[in-house]
Amino acid sequence: PVAVAALVALSFSGAIGLTFLMLGCALEYYGVYWPLFVLIFYFICPIPHFIAKRVSDDSDAASSACRELAYFFTTGIIVSAFGFPIILARVEAIKWGACGLVLAGNAVIFLTILGFFLVFGRGDDFSWEQW
Repeated sequence: PVAVAALVALSFSGAIGLTFLMLGCALEYYGVYWPLFVLIFYFICPIPHFIAKRVSDDSDAASSACRELAYFFTTGIIVSAFGFPIILARVEAIKWGACGLVLAGNAVIFLTILGFFLVFGRGDDFSWEQW
């Protein structure tokens, strides 16, 4: 029940984030679909975490080099996702309003991804690995 409610809330927030992204692309005033390349960052964002979790099995250690490297790469991916629409707006490939909508969508999507890992990544009896 609690996990199902969390899953519904996360899917709702993900839909809101993708709606912001699509509004930044599909509104007639903006009409350019270059910001959709941000979807690549959404898909590759959790990959360093998955690799670090697979490689480092000892969860006793407070910090490991593999986990810290995964945090570093994940941070680089997230900063790149926020920088990409700003660069597109700066070179006038998209309008600044579209940039703002894409940045709002980025914030919502990355908070949704973080929420997913906080809710389902604990490793207790009910975890995201079951999905």
